[in-house]
This record gives sequence, C-alpha cells and structure tokens, in this order.
Amino acid sequence: MTTASIAQPDPAPTPDGGAAGELMTDFSSPGAAPTSWADALKVLQAAEIFWLSTVRPDGRPHVTPLITVWADGALHFCTGRTERKARNLEENPWCVLTTGTNLMNEGLDVVLAGAAERLTEDHVLQRLADRWACKYDWRFEVRDGAFWDSEAPSESASSDPPAAGEAHVFQVRPVTVHAYGRGEDYTATRWRFDGGASVEA
Repeated sequence: MTTASIAQPDPAPTPDGGAAGELMTDFSSPGAAPTSWADALKVLQAAEIFWLSTVRPDGRPHVTPLITVWADGALHFCTGRTERKARNLEENPWCVLTTGTNLMNEGLDVVLAGAAERLTEDHVLQRLADRWACKYDWRFEVRDGAFWDSEAPSESASSDPPAAGEAHVFQVRPVTVHAYGRGEDYTATRWRFDGGASVEA
C-alpha cells in the first residue's frame, strides 16, 4: 500500500530547512530552550539503529530494530516482503521510528511518525542502495523494484525460493517529529509538518 491510497492533504514539504520546533513546556525544565531542528536532523541522519513500531491487523503493536538512511527529507528502511512489519504495513502504513539512548542524564531521543510508502523505481532504489553502502557498508543489488541481498538467509518456504534475499524499501516522510533531550535541562520539542493528522506526545 502507498500513501496515495490514504485520505490526507498534500504531501509535506521536505523538512530539511531548519524548521522551528515547539517546546512542550509540560515535559521540559523551566526556562529550557527547544531543541534545534539541526540537532534533531543530525540524529536522524547519523543514528545506526531505529526501532520501528507498526500495528498488527488485530490491533496489537509490533516493534523491531532496523537500520535506516535519511534522504530527501524522509527516513528509509527495508524489510523482507513476508516479514511481520511488511505485512503490518500492507494493512496500515502508519508507523513510528524511534532512536536515541538509554541514558538518564544525557542524550537526545528522536521519534518520527508518518506513513510508510513503498518505493519501487529502480533509479530511486539505486541511489538509496548507494547510501546504505556508504553508511553501513551493506551492499544491495537493485532489480525488479526491490533490494536484493545475495548473502541474506532465505525467509521463504522451499516452494518459493525466488523471495530469498528480496527486501522491499519504504519511505516515511514525517508528519510529526518529537525530540527529547536530557542533560543540564530536560526538553521536549515537537515539529509538525503538513501532510497528515498530528500525532500528539
């Protein structure tokens, strides 16, 4: 399923231009300043692991760690077409990607919410595959609208060997981004982007 099938306003503008965030004072230290978009963007670009939250068809949540790349104002990830997260996104493309630290007194956690759209154009996928190779030294072949990893273990039944190593690529353009800073001050900052309903903290 793609975001084209979801009833929503026009797509968001690319959130790379230094958007101003709203300090959520109920969850921030007195007198604290909001996190800058530049600092949040650094985390979105550099974090090696994100946690993807999706919803199963029966309403139960599903959370799994994965690797991502930031490009064109959006996060991108890939997953085998029969994996639980891929099947969840077929039913409900709305998801949350979370990264940060598990430290109490330092760090910046970033939470991005939006709808996952599968990308299938080979020239787009090749550009993303180059980013995967640069960031993770993980090299995918691009063909037939998907990533292919010849070294990946097969996740498919023996009756369906062609699916081995195939990964669908998804783009999540942010509807909201939240950043939670810890250090001298505790801060909670929210950015809302055009393109969908707001997700509250």
